[in-house]
Amino acid sequence: SEPAPTPPPAAPAGPPEVTLTKARPVSLTKGQKVTLRKDGGVALTIIRMGLGWDPVQAPKKTSFFGGGNRGGGNIDLDASAILFAGRNVADIVYYGQLKSKDSSILHQGDNLTGEGEGDDEVVNVDLTRVPAHIDAIVFTVTSYRGQTFEQIQNAFTRLVDDTNNIELARFTLQGGMPFTGLVMAKVFREGGNWKLQAIGDGIQAKHAGEAVPQLGKYL
Repeated sequence: SEPAPTPPPAAPAGPPEVTLTKARPVSLTKGQKVTLRKDGGVALTIIRMGLGWDPVQAPKKTSFFGGGNRGGGNIDLDASAILFAGRNVADIVYYGQLKSKDSSILHQGDNLTGEGEGDDEVVNVDLTRVPAHIDAIVFTVTSYRGQTFEQIQNAFTRLVDDTNNIELARFTLQGGMPFTGLVMAKVFREGGNWKLQAIGDGIQAKHAGEAVPQLGKYL
């Protein structure tokens, strides 16, 4: 009799899904998922996605990124939330439209420098108000003036329970990348639950409109 065919190799497993706990924030790795439920299995209702970054410090005795001599200027990064229904863009929340059409997502405004501690830009999401046809919300950060993330350090996104201001998860990118945009994370529906997945991939995009055609692979 013929030998049984060799089964195809199993797809490599991604990082294990982790559980949220209010005792300490979960540190996510690239590709990792977490279900948006608190201790005891209660679903999160209103979340805050804080996004932050620091400009790379210029060497002493020189102005920031070479200053006016090289035309560098401050880096203006912009956080955006792109809502998808299937593979179609349903709405975009960014510095030019601070609230989604259904009012479930609110962008707290544009930060032009990234200087200072804590979140540089904040996007609030009321998961109870996201329309049923929205499957995923992708969070991006883009460099409006076209400087790359080689000039940025400590880019991060963090998930906060907005009902009690407790940080639940954080995803930090180490080191700069030669891209003008980052796909940081997505919040998506799976099996009746909302989940968060850390992504951290670089793209070439100076604003959300340029990012959108490159996001299909994450849906």
